[in-house]
Amino acid sequence: MVTPDSDAAVLDEPTRSGANQYDLGSFNEAVIIETIRLAGIISRTEISRRTGLTQQSVSRILRVLLQQGLLVEEAQERAERLGKPRTPVRLRSNAAHAVGIHIDPELLTVAVVDLDGTIVRRETVDLAADLDAHRLVNLAAATVTAAVSISQVDTASLLGVGVAVPGPINADGTLLDLPLQPAWRGLEIRQLLQHKLNHPVLVEKDGTAAAIGERWIGRSARARDFAYLYLGTGVGSGLILNGSIYRGLTANAGEFGQLAALRMGEWDGSGGPRMMAECNPTASLPVIAAGFGYVETDPQATDEAKRYKAVCRAAADGDEAARKAVAQVAGVIAQGAVGLVDLLDIDLIVVGGPAFEPEIAGDLLAEIDRAVNAFPIAKGTRTVAVEESMLQTDAAAVGAASTIFHDAFTPRVGGSSQARRLPK
Repeated sequence: MVTPDSDAAVLDEPTRSGANQYDLGSFNEAVIIETIRLAGIISRTEISRRTGLTQQSVSRILRVLLQQGLLVEEAQERAERLGKPRTPVRLRSNAAHAVGIHIDPELLTVAVVDLDGTIVRRETVDLAADLDAHRLVNLAAATVTAAVSISQVDTASLLGVGVAVPGPINADGTLLDLPLQPAWRGLEIRQLLQHKLNHPVLVEKDGTAAAIGERWIGRSARARDFAYLYLGTGVGSGLILNGSIYRGLTANAGEFGQLAALRMGEWDGSGGPRMMAECNPTASLPVIAAGFGYVETDPQATDEAKRYKAVCRAAADGDEAARKAVAQVAGVIAQGAVGLVDLLDIDLIVVGGPAFEPEIAGDLLAEIDRAVNAFPIAKGTRTVAVEESMLQTDAAAVGAASTIFHDAFTPRVGGSSQARRLPK
């Protein structure tokens, strides 16, 4: 039997079990949808094998899903010369859409996304440093409305709006002590956006949203447990554990900076783990590089993101000071990743986010890979893979949209402390 809120699957083995009882029909539909999603294209016989449902149950549920327009049939294929032709099915990509919002202290990104994770429309808006909470909500709502209108998607197919924000947050979607934007602290963003947009809204930490997106978009390649290292406004992590997103008691699981400090043995004046500058690379990398003798090409530049990108390019071009700075940042992040591997006993680390610049991606991946396979206590029992995210720079926005799909289609039985259901 599938455990509540579980969406793990291994394509070589039927790890999902449905139930043939009539009163679990909606659960079985979700099991079948998830099986099709992971496979991409799959036959009825194979769905039955992987789920444990009878072929009669599979056929009955597929008829309903085809009538609803959620699935489409592919061309018939014959498995054996004399065998009965099979008609495989797949999800219809434009059968459902979701909007993902990524709110960063400097940039608002809105993406309208279909079931395949394809961005149908993307809008970005630079945010002023003095933008107050009221104007932020109005701007986000207006940008969503414009993006949906321009995309021309059928509004009936829009399932909801996911919002990715820097943590910490409350479980009800309220922003808490955001370190870089105090004006937004205490903002009940889920409730306010839901009122303005008249659509269900979910709020996640950006790292958690990215992990859900990686899970959804990655299909079979991400059908295992992993930690997502999210490089954005600071470094955070999202956790897929036991086949499910792990949010923790208050939706704040995955805080990363203090974990890196614990690994490094860095303490503040009160004796607690200090905030590691390297775990906010967009702000710290130019400063660290300057300490090694790096000279900025535009010393008057005040835009943090542009200064960060300039150092990344300089490192790729061989500037020694920039390279040393990248190595220092990578070393601290890698030690935090070692802490995750030791704590969670996982064998996959995924790295992505808007600050995961291509010029330094190779150095970061290599150092994390070296550390997580050299330093964990149980290093002899597993090899940890370190891979680049499939979501690229829009990880949080696509991930935020994917939280809506995950909520709508992931099999669940009853309640779970890990479940985050769409508000009604």
